[in-house]
Amino acid sequence: MDLNIIWFLLFMVLIIGYAVLDGFDLGVGVLHLFTKDENEKRINLNAIGPIWDGNEVWLLTGGGALFAAFPIVYATIFSGFYLAFMLLLTALIFRAVSFEFRKYTETPKNKKYWDFTFAIGSLLPALLYGVAVGNILRGLPVEIVDGKISASISFLGLLNPYSILIGLISLVLFTMHGAIYMTMKCDGLQRDKMISWINKTWIVLITLYLVATIASFFEASYLFTGILKNPIFWILFILLFASIVYIPIAVKATRFGRAFLASSVTITTMIGLAALSLFPRLVPSSINLANSLTIYNASSSEKTLFTMLIIALIGVPIVVIYTIVIYRIFRGKVVITPDSY
Repeated sequence: MDLNIIWFLLFMVLIIGYAVLDGFDLGVGVLHLFTKDENEKRINLNAIGPIWDGNEVWLLTGGGALFAAFPIVYATIFSGFYLAFMLLLTALIFRAVSFEFRKYTETPKNKKYWDFTFAIGSLLPALLYGVAVGNILRGLPVEIVDGKISASISFLGLLNPYSILIGLISLVLFTMHGAIYMTMKCDGLQRDKMISWINKTWIVLITLYLVATIASFFEASYLFTGILKNPIFWILFILLFASIVYIPIAVKATRFGRAFLASSVTITTMIGLAALSLFPRLVPSSINLANSLTIYNASSSEKTLFTMLIIALIGVPIVVIYTIVIYRIFRGKVVITPDSY
């Protein structure tokens, strides 16, 4: 296993960590859009208030890893997705400030405004992350001429039916993940509502995932080349099948912690299957697969990869330990106090 593969795996770990952790609080934000009761709204906010910013560290770390290990991919994606990323950042900014602004707002009308910004600031990222993944899976118009890389990408071109379908999957998946998380943070009628959301989104998720799999045969057939001969595929596929089937079973048995673990495994294996299908490509070319950006032709030098690996081996465990400690401190049901959001 060379440094390029190690960094590909490390980047995937960071993306999975972000999807699992920030995925549920984005899901809680989506559910907030449909929450009417003031007390339930406060429980939503306080369920993720102490941890949401730590969850987003995984996204920043993933972006930094991409920049350090595969700078050509970083430049291609961030320049091509520029408007989409600006929309994403705007949503995240409004989502972040909505916690504090809502807390210190006195009128119900203004509280509703910040409730809306919190919800939309969660819904848009949940959707756009999937749209970005969908465009990567589908391939981008990358050309390599005389050693120079070019990619003509428009914002409207990113909003194609296949990518929107993948975006809807991420939106539904995160919403279900958030509802499962909330079953561990609330009681009574609100928990019953969360269980109802889990059951509904679970059905929609399976339907969309099956449709997306069929659509991928037509939009990105290269993803299936030789995949059935890979033993890692079968391991991930079995884990995905087992985890997604177990979610409603665990919820019905009121084993919400296990349901959350199953949901986390579902997210992990979905991303793992996508990464396995792409490997060793990072940005497939929709014009000619030979022009794809891979872990080899788009990577930094071996010395850079080695140096950054040492830094990652020091920094990533610190992030993991911090995450574990924070979650242990704020475990259990939400208790509303005068100092709460």
